[in-house]
Amino acid sequence: MQQIATILAVVATGAAVAWAGSQGGSVAGGWPVFAICAGFCFALNWVAFVPAYVGQTEHYFDLTGSLTYIGTLALALGLTPEIDRRGLLVAALVACWAVRLGSFLFRRIRQAGSDGRFDDIKPSFLSFLTTWTLQALWVLLTISCGLAAITAPTSRPLGWFAIVGAAVWLAGFAIEVVADRQKSAFRDDPANRDRFIQSGLWARSRHPNYFGEIVLWSGIAIIALPTLAGWRWVTLVSPLFVYLLLTRVSGIPMLERRARRRWGGDPSFEAYLEKTPVLVPRWRG
Repeated sequence: MQQIATILAVVATGAAVAWAGSQGGSVAGGWPVFAICAGFCFALNWVAFVPAYVGQTEHYFDLTGSLTYIGTLALALGLTPEIDRRGLLVAALVACWAVRLGSFLFRRIRQAGSDGRFDDIKPSFLSFLTTWTLQALWVLLTISCGLAAITAPTSRPLGWFAIVGAAVWLAGFAIEVVADRQKSAFRDDPANRDRFIQSGLWARSRHPNYFGEIVLWSGIAIIALPTLAGWRWVTLVSPLFVYLLLTRVSGIPMLERRARRRWGGDPSFEAYLEKTPVLVPRWRG
């Protein structure tokens, strides 16, 4: 019953955001484009869940998440009557991020063979379905601000919001890419087996990739700001949601617990925890 209640709550949250984001937005066939895209997010993940549950595999979970972003963008671009340069800019930036992160995560799980997060979840139909439903909501909430910009009914000049937002996005994207590559290179070196990374960006933050993620979605929100009005302001939940998800739910808390179980008591690890910020990088020294 708890899983069913969670699924219903997740769907209700998605419906509320879809309603708010649809207000005053573009319409296709009598339906708000924003709402159609929201429905697509859930439908795609529910369809992908079926073979994943039957095959008891999580290999395509992250890849499906990225495909949901890309499919939602394609749907919004295809259904919105007129796309201005702001909408095209947002779509290009989000697509670039989704392709990069999706391919990176897919390669990582293929190399690892499995994802320990799903070991206790896969055998349970409702628990596994809840996970896929949550992923649909994750995509919708994260992309909501960008989706509002793409489906905006009126065109606005790009201006300083677009310039500043694009610069913020680029900074966040660069940090995330560099951090991921540094960690991958560290893990690929046999000499680093059973060691934790504390070099490069990881010497300045314990989770620099997550910091980059939060920054880049903040950039998308800045670009979208001039298109927001009325209930569409609700879509600003996007960067806040990313921050809360990564710092309070499934990101940092989970990895910190795992790291403490593995290296807790190690003097070098304890020193690393003492001198290195959890999220926002220490830029000096």
